Parts: sequence; C-alpha cells; structure tokens
Amino acid sequence: MAREIVCISPVDGREYLRRATASEAEIAAALARARTAQREWRRVPVETRAAIVAEVVDALKAMAPEIAVELAWQMGRPIRYGQGEMRGVEERTRHMAEIAPTALAPIVPAPWSGFERRVTREPLGIVFTVAPWNYPYLTTVNSVVPALIAGNAVILKHAAQTLAVGDRFQMAFDRTALPKGLFQHLVLGHDQTTAIIAGGHVNHVAFTGSVAAGREIERACAGTFTTCGLELGGKDPAYVRPDADLEHTVEQLIDGAFFNSGQCCCGIERIYVHEAIHDRFLAAYVEAASRYVLDDPTKETTTLGPMARTAFAETVRAQTAEAIARGARAELDPGLFPRACAGTPYLGPQVLTGVDHSMTVMREESFGPVVGVMKVKDDSEAIGLMNDSPYGLTASIWTADRDAAVRIGEEVETGTVFMNRCDYLDPGLVWTGVKDTGRGAALSSVGYETLTRPKSWHLKLTTP
Repeated sequence: MAREIVCISPVDGREYLRRATASEAEIAAALARARTAQREWRRVPVETRAAIVAEVVDALKAMAPEIAVELAWQMGRPIRYGQGEMRGVEERTRHMAEIAPTALAPIVPAPWSGFERRVTREPLGIVFTVAPWNYPYLTTVNSVVPALIAGNAVILKHAAQTLAVGDRFQMAFDRTALPKGLFQHLVLGHDQTTAIIAGGHVNHVAFTGSVAAGREIERACAGTFTTCGLELGGKDPAYVRPDADLEHTVEQLIDGAFFNSGQCCCGIERIYVHEAIHDRFLAAYVEAASRYVLDDPTKETTTLGPMARTAFAETVRAQTAEAIARGARAELDPGLFPRACAGTPYLGPQVLTGVDHSMTVMREESFGPVVGVMKVKDDSEAIGLMNDSPYGLTASIWTADRDAAVRIGEEVETGTVFMNRCDYLDPGLVWTGVKDTGRGAALSSVGYETLTRPKSWHLKLTTP
C-alpha cells in the first residue's frame, strides 16, 4: 500500500497538501528513464545543454505569483517576500549556464611532441538531489541546474514541507526543451530515499539538511562508491569592529538574523561586538528588531511569519529559556509580538545579551529568530569565539579596514568570509563549509568538478 506525505501549514495548522509516495515500480521506471535520457543528453554540446536548462528561469518566473502564495502556506514566509527567491534562481542559473563552456572545457597540458593529451570532464550519470524546505528553490537550483548542464540526469526528492516546490520544478522543466525523463521529481519517504542511495542506483547525492540526516546519507553511500555533497548545519558568526558603519551593519545583521524567521543555513546566529561600539550597536539593533510585524504570512503587512513547524519554534524557545535561566537577558519584550504563543509556530524575534558559550543558544544551531550578542575586547578574542563552534559555513566581519578583514578571515575556520555583508550566495564563488557543516562544493566552476569525473586522453600519434 502506498504511503502518503502530508504538509501541515504553519499558518493555521491545517493540512495543506497530501501526496502518495512513489511505488517501487514507479521508482524503478523513473531510474530507467533517467539512464536512457542521460545517455543521449551527454552527447549534446554543452552550449546547447546550457541554453536549454536556462529556459527553466522564464518558466519559473511565470509562476512567481502562485509560488509566493504557496510558500506562505507551506513554510510561513511572508507573501511580500515570496517572489524574492526567483531573483536568486535567475542569477545562479544564468551564471552557471554562462560559465559552463569554460568550466567544462578540456584541460590541455603543455605540448608533447608526438602525443595528443587532454583531460575531459565526463558527467557522473544520475544526480539525486535531496532538497530542504527553508529556501526550497535556491537550494534546489544549486545542484539541479549545474548537474543537468554538465550532462547528468537528475532525480529530485523535495522536503515534505515544500512538496509543491518539486511539482513546480517538474512543471517548469516540462515547459523547456529538456528531454523527457532527464529531470524527474519523485515523492519519497525517508526509507525509500535511503534505499535508492544504498542500492547504488544513483551516482551522486546532493543533500542539504541537518547534521544527523547528513550522517544517514553518508552511511547509505558507504560501499557503493556513490559520491555525495553535504551542506549541513551552521552557527554563523558576525564580528563588529569599532570602525564599522553602524547604520549599515545594524540593517544588514538584522536581516541576516531574522529574515525567513531565521530559518537559513547561513543566517547570523551569534554576534560579537567590540566593546568600543557595543552599547551603541546593541541599542540600534534592538530598536530595529522591535519593528518586525509577526503575523499571518498571507497578509501584505506581515514582515515575520511563523516558523515552518511548531517543533522548530519549541526548540528555539527551549534554547532561549535555558539561556535566560543561566543569566542571559532578553532585550525584546515578548509583548511586542502578541501573535507569538507557546505551542504554535509563531515566534517573535529575540536578542539575548549576557550570553556565553556554555549556553546551547551560542553552541547549537537555532535555525530560528534568536541571536546572542557578546561584547569582546579585541580581534583576537573575536576570532577565538568565532572558531569555538562545531560548524563553519560563513563568517562576516564588519569593518572599514579591508586588510583587517583579510587578516581576521584567514584565521577563521569557515567556508566563506564576508566583509560588510552576510547571508548571500555569490554563484561566482564556491559554496562550501568546514567541520560539521559538511563536505563538497556547489556553484562556481568548482561546483562543476563535483558533478563530473575527469577522464584522461593520452594519444600517441603515428607517422603516416
């Protein structure tokens, strides 16, 4: 009997979407279609592949108004921000299409008389993208678009919370000239996902999610020689130096911590502020955070929606309560956000001071609208605290001194160093992390390397 995946809307707690999972026969047929389509697709010139895949941008943009409404109901993002992901989808897709001919071009060593030598980039076969709900379009594009351009087939398994996103991608690719069967969205349970990987049915897994789930993916890959790219947890820090532009820094770090209700893998979760600017920064930061409007995300006036699930909000509430019990101070009056209520996914923003690294809110991923602010005496202390984490996705440094930012950034254990910005993926740069944040790389020319394999050609020429 087929099982069902149900999406419960955080807006009102009612069922929003229900889908039957694929049967074992349907999964086998999808994999067979993918293999057949990929064998032909890999022979298509890369320039043609890139042009065809890029057509998905226009198809998705045409659906943007409906997508905004669907996202509000599925995961709580305010409708006023619902079309924002399309800008990132377009930027990343067009960039990866533009650089493909160069990134996938053969590597030709120095001439060697009597020989022709080169290294080509060959597609892996089937790429299995297991996508998350928090930025459901952007995270999907990171692997799906370059995988297809590189000559692979793609099977997409989207998160239960955002099943409609997988449907939208299928609709969009079906409107392009992409061969049938090359891209397929399947509704799968966790055990089915694991079985596909452990059975060696795919060649690469691109996963974004929790550290625990990432370990499950890696265990499933064991012994199959299936490669995987894992973008897992984060606890991204920011360091504000005395020479930072205060107004700009506050504006950006408010957005970096609280946009999408803090449900961002590279969102700001801890802020270290130099003692010379700490009090001014804190006053401005708390005031800015107090202006959020927590409400029904389908209202245009709402600037902060509910978290995707009540359980996620309860995790943040527990971290906040533990910190306060151990001496931290909540700088925002909960009464500012009357819609917030225990036992619901509605949770107002919170800024905590008096925190330290013995508290879970400064050590474990919160993935919600809470941020801890600590005073530091100098760069050295800030570096030590930024590195005191099992995660390492991004770190931001706020200063007018470029050389200081580089010097500090060289000491910070992270995948990306930002100066005077945060919470952004530049498709021209590789997206990667260190420590428990995961392994592998996405975007940029480096991202293409993880979705292809090198093949060497060593041809000894004979004299006619």
